[in-house]
Amino acid sequence: MEKTTQQIEKNNGKTLNGVVVSDKMDKTVVVLVNRYVKVPKYHKYVSRSKRFKAHDPENKCKVGDKVVIREIRPISKDKSFEIVF
Repeated sequence: MEKTTQQIEKNNGKTLNGVVVSDKMDKTVVVLVNRYVKVPKYHKYVSRSKRFKAHDPENKCKVGDKVVIREIRPISKDKSFEIVF
């Protein structure tokens, strides 16, 4: 059974916005993603952040770039996102 282009491009993974904080690895960047979470007890919002390793095959991203990352199949132990821009 052949896949059409629409089925190949379809990706139900997460997309996240973040900032590149490290580009020292080959074909990999580290992206810092901030999000605001409501604390139920105090009814206020606090900032939470997490770092994701993302695949950058052409080494285009530099530190400070704002990027969009998309979830994909695991490429390595820690890397399961790719740069979309």
